[in-house]
Amino acid sequence: MTARSIPRRPGAEALARIGHRAPDDHPADASPHTFPDGGTWRTEIPSVEGPEALAVVLKESARLDVPVHRVSQGSGVWMLTDADITEMVESCAERGIELCLFTGPRGTWDIGAATRTDSGGAGLRARGHDALAGCVEDALRATALGVRCLLVADEGVLWTLHRLRADGLLPSGTTLKVSALIGPVNPASYAVYERLGADSVNIPSDLALAHFTEIRRASRAPMDLYVEAPDDLGGYIRMYETAELIRRGAPLYLKFGLSKSPGIYPYGAQLRDTALAGARERVRRGRLVLDLLARHGADGGMSPLGSRLPGPLHRFPTTTTAVPTPAKD
Repeated sequence: MTARSIPRRPGAEALARIGHRAPDDHPADASPHTFPDGGTWRTEIPSVEGPEALAVVLKESARLDVPVHRVSQGSGVWMLTDADITEMVESCAERGIELCLFTGPRGTWDIGAATRTDSGGAGLRARGHDALAGCVEDALRATALGVRCLLVADEGVLWTLHRLRADGLLPSGTTLKVSALIGPVNPASYAVYERLGADSVNIPSDLALAHFTEIRRASRAPMDLYVEAPDDLGGYIRMYETAELIRRGAPLYLKFGLSKSPGIYPYGAQLRDTALAGARERVRRGRLVLDLLARHGADGGMSPLGSRLPGPLHRFPTTTTAVPTPAKD
């Protein structure tokens, strides 16, 4: 872990000289939590949609010296062949990077018309038993091939996968990550996701700084945050706030997304050029954020590369109650 330092505020000295003094930090606003290794932040490259995009990320991160703790994919396990998954697992394992694949199906790709209305219906949630079963099938297949992080967009899927993990049907070291598309926006809902089995939780990128502090008073589950969000998540760019986001939100995964870029889910060869260019640029965006942290003396506190587990978390009991067999006439 890199040593933590006391960051300086952007432009603080120059502004103070002309009478615009920065407001004081309040120690009570800071998160009291860390990763189990003592680090306060890790990095994630999202939207890495297959072996070819992963190769681009690995090459570019080496060239630009961008440390990567996790890469995640958005199209879903079912959009990858066994060979694709195995290649990604092996490439990440060689470098101590956590590979996170999305479970599917999802409501936005289902036949439910409500997801295409202004209200959005149930959004990405799994519709019906068959969609839930598909997510479970994806989880079983991915973990059998060596994947140890699964991305979910449904509370029922999260709880189901957590119960399967508790029962030994999924490897005990599997981590479960909640998608930004169902991310909680208040401390009570964040704490519920932790108790349902989440090991890290995406929160929307438009939460105010005070919201980070409120969440940290209710839960220590690692937080995932797009420092730059895709357009379908608002397109927010919060690079200059990164040090304060870490101070309030630790333990925190810094996600280097990309605004003003076309959507690529579900990914296929017709989107190859866009996906590869996006993968390359997401790494560059990460370099920009890390450079900014370094310039402000706020780059300390990074978890060691290869770190992936969240530490002890609060869970609901997983005691299974047998479902009675319907009586026959």
